[in-house]
Amino acid sequence: MGKVIWSPAALEDVDSIAEYIARDSADQASLFVLRLLESADRLQEFPRFGRVIPEIGEDDCREVIYGSYRIMYRIAGDEVWITAVIHGARDWFRE
Repeated sequence: MGKVIWSPAALEDVDSIAEYIARDSADQASLFVLRLLESADRLQEFPRFGRVIPEIGEDDCREVIYGSYRIMYRIAGDEVWITAVIHGARDWFRE
């Protein structure tokens, strides 16, 4: 069983998304964050569950989809590093 570690940048992504959702509903923002974290926690047992990130193409760089968001991560030994949480419509690879 691996360990899931969140990068500071990924945590900032989650905070920004939650702040945006909270403009309409604080309850929905809290629920979003809870479910997103639960999705990432599954990677402890199944780190290769997500697909290879198409823009990168490396086997250790993967993502799982939660709603409209991509939870991007890198597998390093028995650790899973969450590196970013971005909206699926965002063209982050060219930025």
